[in-house]
Amino acid sequence: MNKNAEKSLLPNGLRDALPPEAGHEIDLADKLVAGFRARGYERADPPLVEFEDNLFVGIGQAMSPHTFRLMDPVSQRMMGVRSDMTVPIARIATTRLANAPRPLRLAYAGPVLRVKGTQLRPERQFLQAGAELIGSDLPAADAEVITLAVDTLSSLGIEALSVDISLPTVVPAVCDAFELGQGTRREVRSAIDRKDANALGRYAGPAAETLLALLKASGPAEHALGQLSGLTLPAAASGERARAEAVLGLMAKSGSSASLTIDPVEYRGFEYQTGLSFTLFAKGVRGELGRGGRYAAGGGHEPATGFSLFLDSIARAAPDPVPDDRVFLPFGLPPDVGSRLRAEGHITVAALAEDKDTAAEARRLGCTHIYVDGAIKPLD
Repeated sequence: MNKNAEKSLLPNGLRDALPPEAGHEIDLADKLVAGFRARGYERADPPLVEFEDNLFVGIGQAMSPHTFRLMDPVSQRMMGVRSDMTVPIARIATTRLANAPRPLRLAYAGPVLRVKGTQLRPERQFLQAGAELIGSDLPAADAEVITLAVDTLSSLGIEALSVDISLPTVVPAVCDAFELGQGTRREVRSAIDRKDANALGRYAGPAAETLLALLKASGPAEHALGQLSGLTLPAAASGERARAEAVLGLMAKSGSSASLTIDPVEYRGFEYQTGLSFTLFAKGVRGELGRGGRYAAGGGHEPATGFSLFLDSIARAAPDPVPDDRVFLPFGLPPDVGSRLRAEGHITVAALAEDKDTAAEARRLGCTHIYVDGAIKPLD
């Protein structure tokens, strides 16, 4: 390995974002936040690093295993690098904006860093953009954030979107109702994760019939709701079923273009969700585009729902960017020429010295046009 290769070596899950891909991701993030703002979601920007005492309160506890820690040399207190944007946004909402009118709608975009990736998402550092609706427990709030996510992704030209709705509290509610012990619950969860009906039947005991029926009630939303409606469920699980029915009814009225599926037993990846959750996919794109759902902000005192989108996955799903026109400015032009062209929206690249072949230099620097004789002309 040569010295240059050694200097470019990065830890697993980290990468250099190079042009034009880096610019493409930032442009997509800006467009997403603009779409959120058009629906009344105002941008907030939390710090990259916070004290552990603040970061791991409430829903932040679930993100502790994913968080890098470091010592602040000024205060001598332990700090954590944010591994998810929802956690600090929830802190802002319930502290700095505690007296703001509810429901509170906030948007964000920024980088996050995680201790390790997953099989579907090996990246450890990536850009997140998202929106949070805090202070409402109504099904209309869930429907709004799911529709917002779908609409903003569609506005980027992403096609064949699907939303996989999960009810991560249903299985625990069934286990509670049948008073299953902790060891049995672990076996049940493992069987459900593997979609292993035989193992689930062996371990679930008196809850087996209900849990097997829930396992089978996965698929397209209409089919899944039909299966769920015929089940006798404990009160907490029945309430989540009713919420899913209400949310899907509202989304049908909104004319959402995404295909909808339901998996009532899925919970992996929903570390702090307290109710109806969802994952966003696009056909043919590796990994999820984003995920979200209901949670409790402010240490469990305020209902909230929202979503986070992953810009690296979105960049793979979105149409390739159209290359920018770049205008080459030959050496010696008055400065006001470049200022005028940039004010008109052009990208300019100025020569730093006299060139024998101006057109050749413009092509070498990746320009598409050249300013000659008072006008912008395309390069052959």
